[in-house]
Amino acid sequence: RAPGAAVPGAALSGAAGGLRGRRLLLPLASAALYWSGMALNDWADRELDAVERPERPVPSGRVSADRALAVAGGLGALGLALAAVAGGRRSLGTAGALAGAVWAYDTVLKDTPAGPLAMAACRGLDVLLGAPPGGVRDALPAASVLAAHTLGVTVLSRGEVHGTSPAVARAALAGTAATAVAAGSRGW
Repeated sequence: RAPGAAVPGAALSGAAGGLRGRRLLLPLASAALYWSGMALNDWADRELDAVERPERPVPSGRVSADRALAVAGGLGALGLALAAVAGGRRSLGTAGALAGAVWAYDTVLKDTPAGPLAMAACRGLDVLLGAPPGGVRDALPAASVLAAHTLGVTVLSRGEVHGTSPAVARAALAGTAATAVAAGSRGW
């Protein structure tokens, strides 16, 4: 999830001008949910990071596991609150789905075959967060392209420590090329 992906979601739904007033809080909601996921990731990966990345905040002792979890929860709640203020029920519903996907990915799904799909859902939902009521259909192609790209990159990233196979690397490259073509054909 990229911080503030609600902005392209609004722009691609034809509502970039709609990020005024309270709706300006949607990119902040997106960023809070993103940061929540970062803190939760550090909490969830603390044992693995102690072996593979001991310099990370939790295993190095710079941040306690309890503090990382509290920050994740607090930022998640902030993101939901900002979404509710910014866009009412629809935005809160999308932010709730995004927060649920973040927590599911970091705590349960990351190391399962469903992990890349969960991360892809996070990215797609983040884009949809910025779409105004009635604009979700227009933002859906962009959300889908970003989700597809994220799926490939996440599958590839599973080999970041111990390496990956050439077939996985080729498939990720082909997926990236396909999403670039899809984005380019729509003029993004």
